[in-house]
Amino acid sequence: MKNLIQPQALKKGDKIAVIAPAGKVDKTRVEKALSVFSDWDLNVVTGKYLYEENHSFAGSDAQRLEDFQNMLNNSQIRAIVCARGGYGITRILDQVDFTQFVKKPKWIVGYSDITALHGTLQQLGIQSIHGPMPIGFDPKNAADSLESLRKILFGEKYSIEADSSTYNRYGVSKGQVIGGNLSLLLNVMSTRSEPDYKDKILFIEDIDEYLYQIDRLMVQLKRSGKLAGLAGLVVGHFSAIKANESNPFGHSYQDIILEHTKEYSYPIAFNIPIGHEPDNLAVPCGARATLLVDEEETRINFDKTNSKAV
Repeated sequence: MKNLIQPQALKKGDKIAVIAPAGKVDKTRVEKALSVFSDWDLNVVTGKYLYEENHSFAGSDAQRLEDFQNMLNNSQIRAIVCARGGYGITRILDQVDFTQFVKKPKWIVGYSDITALHGTLQQLGIQSIHGPMPIGFDPKNAADSLESLRKILFGEKYSIEADSSTYNRYGVSKGQVIGGNLSLLLNVMSTRSEPDYKDKILFIEDIDEYLYQIDRLMVQLKRSGKLAGLAGLVVGHFSAIKANESNPFGHSYQDIILEHTKEYSYPIAFNIPIGHEPDNLAVPCGARATLLVDEEETRINFDKTNSKAV
């Protein structure tokens, strides 16, 4: 398993960019959130079209692409933070030129729709961060989430700990960590944004889906062979999951996931604080980790590797 390049850690005074490559953003909420980066002694550069609106998008495809490309190519920018997800990143991904970025990688942060970008970066051999975005920054109610992001950005030792769950399957495994939004992972299947699942620790989360749709997604993962080759499975928040009251599906999302993984022996951890809730801990996608699931707790210890980025 090839190591993915870890971008260099940030230091005080570094410049970071905030862009909106997908859905439109609330200017008031984002500007308020930018103070978090100032508190970390980082200098924020915002995209030219950050606050543009084109129906549900943050500007036209061309505008969002221009902002993203400019920040990728700007050697003074040490990290790129996506302001929000929504929908729209896949409309521009195939037009992005990553040539300069691969030569000098930088951290890219986001989740939800940004799952597609994380898969692309894995294929390029670069680690990235699935984590909180400015549209959802909440220093009062999500301090742990913001601290988790800060630790990864600044290269500090980092792990995720969570209480045990009655749904857990115990065990220990090692592997690179990949994943994100379950619906998006299926959406990018058979594209250049599809991650490699073999021998990986996969984490999944989702929001606002019907139970039968969760089942459909898990069936597709299984039929495609992705579930069989995993080293472990981490289940984050499944928020606002819906049941069809007129025709109930009859199974919880936990039961659905366990049903489609019952013949595999790798550890499975539920109730991990990742996803569309205030407690959304950051995950270094592509980093190597040890997953420990036992009767007392779940722990994900991420290896702290030396960056090869320049």
